[in-house]
Amino acid sequence: MAIVMDGKKLSEKIRGSLKEKVAFYKEKYDRVPGIAVILVGNDPASTVYVNMKEKACLEAGYKSVVERIPESSSTEDLLRLVEKYNADNTIHGILVQLPLPKQIDEKRILYSIDPAKDVDGFHPYNVGLMHIGEDTLFPCTPYGVMKFFEEYNIDLTGKNAVVLGRSNIVGKPMSALLLKANATVTICHSRTKNLPEVCRTADILVAAIGKPNFVTKDFVKEGAVVIDVGINRLDGKLVGDVKYDEVEKLASHITPVPGGVGPMTITMLMYNTMKAFEKSIKINN
Repeated sequence: MAIVMDGKKLSEKIRGSLKEKVAFYKEKYDRVPGIAVILVGNDPASTVYVNMKEKACLEAGYKSVVERIPESSSTEDLLRLVEKYNADNTIHGILVQLPLPKQIDEKRILYSIDPAKDVDGFHPYNVGLMHIGEDTLFPCTPYGVMKFFEEYNIDLTGKNAVVLGRSNIVGKPMSALLLKANATVTICHSRTKNLPEVCRTADILVAAIGKPNFVTKDFVKEGAVVIDVGINRLDGKLVGDVKYDEVEKLASHITPVPGGVGPMTITMLMYNTMKAFEKSIKINN
């Protein structure tokens, strides 16, 4: 029976240490980390997510600003807001909630964020640093997965890691962070041949393909660590990309859905904001 990797518990632990750091910096410098989240329109899922981010940041003592602007806003409207927060030295993290309405040039917006405040880790400057093995602001979901390996003492050195999915948000950065930790990495996607066979070579299997219950026992070798990044709605329930009941019997460690990787994403956003804040303090002192 696999060890269940508890994302809620790990998330609470990290948030607790961030809260302590905020108290320390407030007393020492009379400054706290600040994050600005920009939400265009009123997409229900995005609104819920932004509210969760705001609540988590305020609970930890961060300065949290949420800008809500109309669905009809232009690229220029949004660029002006990003520039405002780029210039604001009380804000250390800027996050533009995706997806954006069709009329807005998403790439222009993401590239306009100061890389030092890019707490989503999507700016090409930070992506480049990550891919050459430097420390920077890493995308939150893969960064959260790396924290699981730390917490559960899983040594990645020389391990075969298979990443299922090649998105810019999860798959590609996940592979870069695994490489940085000295794993041997294979990236699979929809065109990969003999997919179950390739996945069965994995000591570490990260599923981020966006298909409910796609990874069955045929994909998993005994004793593998299985990380399920997928969040899908099926018959009114949240399920991952991994067929949990089957795979749990084979894996040594597994993340559940819900309660696995999900809670870590907002936590790592806060972690990145603290990282950016600490760097700004070093630069300014």
